[in-house]
Amino acid sequence: QVQLVESGGALVQAGGSLRLSCAASGVTFSSYAMGWFRRAPGKERSRGFVAAVGRTGSSTAYADSAKGRFTNSRASAKNIMYVQTNGLEPEGRAVYYCAADWSNDSRAGARPDHCAYWGQGDRVGVSS
Repeated sequence: QVQLVESGGALVQAGGSLRLSCAASGVTFSSYAMGWFRRAPGKERSRGFVAAVGRTGSSTAYADSAKGRFTNSRASAKNIMYVQTNGLEPEGRAVYYCAADWSNDSRAGARPDHCAYWGQGDRVGVSS
């Protein structure tokens, strides 16, 4: 049974930092690119792309809102993906989801319709 479990979400003040983790089990971790998506309050029908990391960890991609502030990585030996979020803004308040993407191109991990598996989400709050 494939499981993706996010952790690390919390309430922080604007400008604060969090490290979110996504632990994978029941899946060959190295066979998937991984991505982070988020669903903001009041936007129940959409998950916006945040960051992605390729199968080997050598390539990453970021939404414009995350560039320069977020760092995505993976520890393949542990089957865990991380995203370090710095300078969190109130707009970053959302439920953050990790997902496993079967594709292997330059946009792997960035397209929710290519993601075969999803975590249950973890809530990040940002107070202004």
